[in-house]
Amino acid sequence: MAAAQTGSGGRADPDAPRTPGGTSSPIAAVASPSREDGVVSGLSEAVGGPLGDHAASGGRPDRWWTPVRIVMALALVVFALHWLQKSPCQDGAWADFEQYKRFCYTDVLALYYAENLDDGAVPYIDHPVEYPVLTGFLMGLIGLPVHAIAQDRPDLNQGQAFYTITALVLMAFGLAAIAVTLALRRRRPWDALLFVLAPALVVTATVNWDLLAVALTAFYFLAWSRQRPVLAGVMLGLAVAAKFYPLFLAGPLIVLAIRSGRVRAAATTIGTAAATWAAVNAYPFLVARDGWSRFFVLSSERPVDWGTFWYIGKEWPFPLRSDCVEGQECLGLQPFVDLARHTDSLNTVSYVLFGLCCAAIAIIAWLAPRRPRLAQLSFLVVAAFLLTSKVWSQQFVLWLIPLAVLARPRWGAFLVWQAAEIAYFLGFYAHLLNLQGVSVMPESIYVYISAGRWWALLLLAIFVVRDVLVPRHDLVWATYGDDPDGGAFAGARDGWWIDASRVWLHERLGDGVARLRGAVDRTSAGAPVA
Repeated sequence: MAAAQTGSGGRADPDAPRTPGGTSSPIAAVASPSREDGVVSGLSEAVGGPLGDHAASGGRPDRWWTPVRIVMALALVVFALHWLQKSPCQDGAWADFEQYKRFCYTDVLALYYAENLDDGAVPYIDHPVEYPVLTGFLMGLIGLPVHAIAQDRPDLNQGQAFYTITALVLMAFGLAAIAVTLALRRRRPWDALLFVLAPALVVTATVNWDLLAVALTAFYFLAWSRQRPVLAGVMLGLAVAAKFYPLFLAGPLIVLAIRSGRVRAAATTIGTAAATWAAVNAYPFLVARDGWSRFFVLSSERPVDWGTFWYIGKEWPFPLRSDCVEGQECLGLQPFVDLARHTDSLNTVSYVLFGLCCAAIAIIAWLAPRRPRLAQLSFLVVAAFLLTSKVWSQQFVLWLIPLAVLARPRWGAFLVWQAAEIAYFLGFYAHLLNLQGVSVMPESIYVYISAGRWWALLLLAIFVVRDVLVPRHDLVWATYGDDPDGGAFAGARDGWWIDASRVWLHERLGDGVARLRGAVDRTSAGAPVA
């Protein structure tokens, strides 16, 4: 019986099911989306309705098509569809803007030439690279052998070979991230279908190298959930060395460590992550400082990018400006237009706004009636970054999909967000064609589509905040009785300073906080769960 309750090394196994008396059950009950999700329940009526009360939720042990195998098989199908979706562009013969007209553009193929990999340039050493070091290493690891082989095979299409190998590697990372999601939710395997069936995954999987960081971030969550803080730090450090966004995940770790009083494991993970990142970056930093710093310089110098909050304000079709000259077309709202002209000011304002969002998330985590889950806060922090950033590329949605699955495995708001992402994907390519002189739609439509994507992500973030403030809506906590990703925080009681801070706030704000929480609770009670 004890073996069922503990994982390796005697650590508590978050997936070990328990009866009301606290003992382990021999068969883990698998959560059924048709019984807890309104969207799935409605769709299930077409095949007989939700799972019945007396159905065997643990599954037959002799059945080959288990939920895990079904999910992974569907993942293979999805990546095959992605391969077909990108196939028109794989030869690099992008005549007459074919890469935009057929929605198949990929940075992977374009940057093989732009980063001089086709000439055998070593990333950072021979040519500066606009991405963090681990991504550059992967580019060189594949690109340099392709170039070397092409010296003996002049008929080889180097770009196509580079894309083919890179895409297969990235899809392997994607499959690994999905498998890790399943490992994190062994009693909720159907949650991973949100990841697999996300429409944005089909169209953006190999637009860039983001799936490398997504997989490493997933391994960070797995190591942390298994209470291996050093390994978690290594994975987090590697993830930051691949794409910079995983750096923001240290914030939720710090907030939860302070709330629970379990600081040592979090400090170990963050310290190990910093050391890992430094070790990976050391060689190019010391040998090719200019090539290494290209990512940071470009990030600082980039102007307002397409589809962002700042772009929407700068290009808003109903202008509110004081500097319009009669006879000229004026677009945008004055503060956004002014910031777009001064990149340094834009950087400062966007950083401050993101910092304020992080502070608000920390306050929510501090005042929540129950310790928030790590995935919830991680999703909110990354979402806040995209909502306030001056750059929001189409493939950045890949950062959020697995975090959204772990944070809030409900289909309604998730599908609304995904629909907005697909609308943006289509609108973005129409916008690119417009810029090339091929008129597809009025530019104002692209601005509205961008605004729709922004609001859809904000809506999903609001639902996650509601789950934090009103924990009875949290399906994952209801299944596990704790945070299955919590690692060292699992089972922790709040530190005395949490109650003390609430008393301090109550003394200064009166009953305002309680009234606000009550209003949120009443609103949630009457609103449908999306």
